Amino acid sequence: MRQADRSLREHFRRSVAQTGSRRLAQRVVGQQPTEEREERSGARSLSGYHEIKSALFSRLLEELGEQATSSEEEIRETVNDFVGRVLDEGVALNETERTRLAEELTDEVIGLGPLAPLMADPAVTDILVNGPTEIYIERFGGLEETDVRFRDHEHIRRVIERIAARVGRRIDTASPLLDARLPDGSRVNATLPPVSIDGPTLSIRRFGHHRLTQQDLLSLHEFSQGMLVYLDLAVRLKKNILISGGTGAGKSTLLGALAESIPVSERIVTIEDAAELILDQPNVVRLETRPANIEGQGVVRQRELVINSLRMRPDRVIVGEVRGGEALDMLQAMNTGHEGSLSTIHANGPRDALSRLETMVLMSGLELPSRAIREQMVGALQVLVHVRRFEDGVRRIESISEVVGLEESTVLTNDLFVFKRSGRGGRRIRGEFHATGVVPRLADELRERGDEVPLDIFRAPKGAPDRG
Repeated sequence: MRQADRSLREHFRRSVAQTGSRRLAQRVVGQQPTEEREERSGARSLSGYHEIKSALFSRLLEELGEQATSSEEEIRETVNDFVGRVLDEGVALNETERTRLAEELTDEVIGLGPLAPLMADPAVTDILVNGPTEIYIERFGGLEETDVRFRDHEHIRRVIERIAARVGRRIDTASPLLDARLPDGSRVNATLPPVSIDGPTLSIRRFGHHRLTQQDLLSLHEFSQGMLVYLDLAVRLKKNILISGGTGAGKSTLLGALAESIPVSERIVTIEDAAELILDQPNVVRLETRPANIEGQGVVRQRELVINSLRMRPDRVIVGEVRGGEALDMLQAMNTGHEGSLSTIHANGPRDALSRLETMVLMSGLELPSRAIREQMVGALQVLVHVRRFEDGVRRIESISEVVGLEESTVLTNDLFVFKRSGRGGRRIRGEFHATGVVPRLADELRERGDEVPLDIFRAPKGAPDRG
């Protein structure tokens, strides 16, 4: 330890002797000495800053030792003490500069290093790291390259390993894949060589700390007021709803918004690969799958969680995304008294969603005939919602359909609401949400209960084809 202290102090003394303490201080805070600005590039200044910071970081890791597993507050205090003590030995920095360096070193130890500012930006929804100098973000529905940089591939690897350690996972050449959830709910996927040929990669799908409500999505023009009224009624009347869409289309966001209509008196069990849903109801049990450990043991799959959830006396079962054999157990649960279930599925449209659901039932290992599977689907599902992210980056419900029956071997559906494109206005797509004129079976249930039937929301606009 003392030898490391002496080595670091000697490193500072040599730097001070070569450049002067003022110029070294400028490098530590990422600034260019005034007399060198015109003759040295920004890249060289950045290199000098990284050299000093790297030396500090290596020494800091030695000093932290076992504290790497301490609370974030304890680590922050240790880093602040370290910066104050070590810089007093070699370089004079003002309070602002010390604070900035302490924050960056803290981010390196417990955070995401250079990605910390991006994680602090609420407008950023995706962070994609392809390499040390190739970092992209999605903001307002569009991809853009950033000026954030890692030092090298090893720097990216260290950030990935810290992420894995914080969530109790391990990633190395023997197990080069990581799919995990950060404490703030963000979804992380990382790869290491030899799986990723050109070096480590990191993808972060961010989720807000606050759930987007139905009114939020309505103000963002994801659907119309009439569509919202219908979906709210469908959830309250315990209709089983399947939300389909592509990657990043907003399926989970819409799922969380629709769950807002579930009465607070009901018990909800959620099942997800990585817990993302934020629900306001008080009686919520969140279940999450678990991958195998390094010995290949301890895996818990969604199918096992779906089966187990039925023993937990749920009023509602919400499956974040159905993607395998759990589809059969979910359909059987919907057909045996667990009404009002909600789930999502990757698909290009409502018809494709039904086809994929049938394929997933076959993944359960049971050799069921197609007609038997489709009868299960018709009995289980009442509403299909397809959401899409359009070219302008706006997420919209493209259609809401009702499952009405089975004719021979074909599942019959009726479109209730659709989004009709009418052109473009600059970058933004123009269009309207409108009803198709079909009155769903839900209206009959409302009449039987003696409730008011909002027939106006199902009336097609003048000039639109009547699909009834």
